[in-house]
Amino acid sequence: MMKYLLALLSLLLWAAASPVFAEPVRLQFDAADPQARYAAERLTSALRDSRHEIARKCGKSDFVITLTLDSTRLRPEAFATTTGRRSLTIAGGDGRGLIYGALSAAEQLRNGVGLKALRSNTETGALPFRAIKFNLPWDSYRSSSALDLHYDTVRDVKFWESFLDMMAENRFNALTLWNLHPFPYMIQAKNFPEASRFTDAEMAEWRKLYRAIFRMAKERGIDTYVVNWNILVSPEFAKANGLKGNNFWPNYKGEGETGDIVKRYTRESVTQMLEEYPDLTGFGFTLAEQMGGMTPEQRQAWIDETIIAGMKGARRPTKMIFRAPLSADLGQGGSTSVETERLTRKAIEKLGNTFEGPIWMEIKFNWSHAHSTPKLIKTHGGPLNDAYYNPAPPNYKITWMIRNEDFYTLRWGVPSFIRDHLRMNGGHEYVGGYFVGSENYIPARDYFTVAGGPVDWSYAFERQWLFYKLWGRLLYDPATPDSVFEAEFVHRYGEAARPLLKAYAAASSTQLNFASATDFTWDFTIYGEGMMVLGPKGMQPMSVEQLIVQKPLPPEWLSVQDFVAKRRAGDMLPSDAITPLMLADRMADDGSKALGLVKAIDSSRNRSLMYEVADVKIWANLGLYYAEKLRGAVALQTYRLGGRPEDKQAAVAHLEKSLGFWDEVVAITRPIYADMPLAHYNPPDNHRNDNNLFHWALLRPAIAEDVDVAKDARTAH
Repeated sequence: MMKYLLALLSLLLWAAASPVFAEPVRLQFDAADPQARYAAERLTSALRDSRHEIARKCGKSDFVITLTLDSTRLRPEAFATTTGRRSLTIAGGDGRGLIYGALSAAEQLRNGVGLKALRSNTETGALPFRAIKFNLPWDSYRSSSALDLHYDTVRDVKFWESFLDMMAENRFNALTLWNLHPFPYMIQAKNFPEASRFTDAEMAEWRKLYRAIFRMAKERGIDTYVVNWNILVSPEFAKANGLKGNNFWPNYKGEGETGDIVKRYTRESVTQMLEEYPDLTGFGFTLAEQMGGMTPEQRQAWIDETIIAGMKGARRPTKMIFRAPLSADLGQGGSTSVETERLTRKAIEKLGNTFEGPIWMEIKFNWSHAHSTPKLIKTHGGPLNDAYYNPAPPNYKITWMIRNEDFYTLRWGVPSFIRDHLRMNGGHEYVGGYFVGSENYIPARDYFTVAGGPVDWSYAFERQWLFYKLWGRLLYDPATPDSVFEAEFVHRYGEAARPLLKAYAAASSTQLNFASATDFTWDFTIYGEGMMVLGPKGMQPMSVEQLIVQKPLPPEWLSVQDFVAKRRAGDMLPSDAITPLMLADRMADDGSKALGLVKAIDSSRNRSLMYEVADVKIWANLGLYYAEKLRGAVALQTYRLGGRPEDKQAAVAHLEKSLGFWDEVVAITRPIYADMPLAHYNPPDNHRNDNNLFHWALLRPAIAEDVDVAKDARTAH
């Protein structure tokens, strides 16, 4: 009897440990189509994770999933899912739509929806251009160890497979690769071998990498573009040909040589690159760098004779990214920014349908810090005139560049900000889409996480999955509900993590408020997650002295200095005014709300969840820190202009409390985040500086000085 019971127990344990498969599923698709194959692979993976057996032969009891194209009923990138009693049909308006339909079904399966419960639905893309800006670590625009450290990771095809999978899953449809001078890494120029620094074997490895990237992107329905800084050449080319101008880095300012040999090399390199890489979709260029001293007409003529001529010379169709002139002050010889814009518009319209359309005109939205306000206040160099889009252009679309130079370490997610952005800026006839990405951050190697246990990511972009999912899915369909993003938290961490989306929406609003309250220009003028600004000593924490005089970005927001002056004078404030004290209340409320939402989440058994919760707490405490600093700045300025002793006491109390919240940030971050290289510490003249480690703990002494400033303050009376 005992042997019988032991045998029965063993059988029961074996049965419990063995996978229990649901009904067999048979997929029908065009195996000759690489995009259909990719769609089937992703859906098959989700089915197997859901314990479904993939049938190899036809069976009467099989559940049949059919992947098909239907361009007569569906627009490009759209998909329709139709359910039957024992069948599911996923139709795409094109291969890209088919992939999105399969990924939609896979997402439902991962979230626990049964195969027979999958819903019938139709989705159509809102914007045709949804791009990632990805700066490459070789020949990068900035020189920094924060960029160099990604070199090996970005040369690994496995990294690109993961990154492109993420892009497809989040409905991004364009990968743009940026570096100063891409040609020597991609081709050996037939008539200019001196331009290359690589051996034949090394060049073969570079070609293998780029071809793999472009092939995998095409399989996933992702267009690819290479973007350069037009007039630059390799140092090897410049030396061999005796160039005296600033045609290569690190010469940050100046004029590049524009002679015949540079023109010919550029033109031939563009053509050769496009012909050697048939899976590369197109090319982009920048009307700016090293073109000092040239008039707008001369700059445009240079582009016409080199890059555009080179693109025309390629014996295949291609697409174009035409970056708008980067500064309003590019007008030379008396020309204005409006005249420059009109010239640029005329030059693009003259191209007609030369390239596969539309041409994408890239414009920076609120310069380098788009995560500030959804209102368009400035572009690169100043306000945008309407010459580019009034009337609507016939052959190009404006694509907003959403630059992020504000948060590289902390996770971020404010769905309402993105929806507001799209509502205010994405629905115009002349807008074709968005770029999302950074200049001084590469989302490849994870150099943030302190070793100490397993986490569920390998690469930096995987840490910030919410950022990419929010931007990508909402660019595709702004009506995507919050429940989609909440479900992803639940899928990753369980039901207890559902409040994390709301917590992030409140906590990472800290960064939006800081950037809006701090007028900025180029990349290194502010750094949001460090509450830093560019001052006389370089990048440093926003001091209370700086905060008092700091002008906000939106015109209706008041600086501390202006607010105190108006209050002392008894001036009536406009109805739409945002005062420093109103902003302080807003940031404090958001921070307190976020902390309340994560208070009950137990992350002690899941290190990945611990980081998610910790980032909410960090953002929240940064908001509380800044709220108290604003209140302290108002009290300090009031006292200095003739206030009472109580105002000085209030200033000291608020700034001590502010320091306390910073200490809480340090307490959270010190055990889990390493000291991190930060490109923002590079001096403005762009000379290399590798003494550039960032951590909140390293900033603490500078922040503590604010308390002493308040204690030593003197009144005007």
